[in-house]
Amino acid sequence: MKKNLLLNTEKIDSIIKRLACEIIENNISLEKTCLIGIKSRGDLIAKRICEKIFEINGYEIEFGHIDVTFYRDDFLSNLGSHKIGPSRVNVDISKYNVILVDDVLFTGRTIKAALDEIFSFGRPLSVQLAVLVDRGNRQLPIKANYIGKNIPSSKTDQVHVYVKNYDGKDEVCIVECEK
Repeated sequence: MKKNLLLNTEKIDSIIKRLACEIIENNISLEKTCLIGIKSRGDLIAKRICEKIFEINGYEIEFGHIDVTFYRDDFLSNLGSHKIGPSRVNVDISKYNVILVDDVLFTGRTIKAALDEIFSFGRPLSVQLAVLVDRGNRQLPIKANYIGKNIPSSKTDQVHVYVKNYDGKDEVCIVECEK
């Protein structure tokens, strides 16, 4: 196995700022926009984007998070991924344009599960997707509206995202696994 550092703290901070600027630019009505992060790192990235939006234009955007564990099609084989917890969406979702935020977009299955959970709260005005890393290899027809970094990878590679509030550091690494 070979591990390569792809993004460090400075690059991730720059990506967060760029994503926040793109969201501001493409969502004229921020009062009708909320960010919902997908646990366990998408929620932390979403919170940082919200903080950056506030820093840039002074608007405190609505924020929530979801845990898609029970909506996944691989639920029984994926139980060790993170501590399962409740979702927190404290707005009437039918009045908002929702921006889902995740750390890595890979097959699209997590996003499909997130959409299923979002719609269990109601029908949003629209749904957009923001990801820190898009690594390709989709199994479902899902595309992000906001992409921090495209990192082409093989299906056997692993992309590890570390977020300071959860892992003690900010970085993205790719682990090239032997085939």
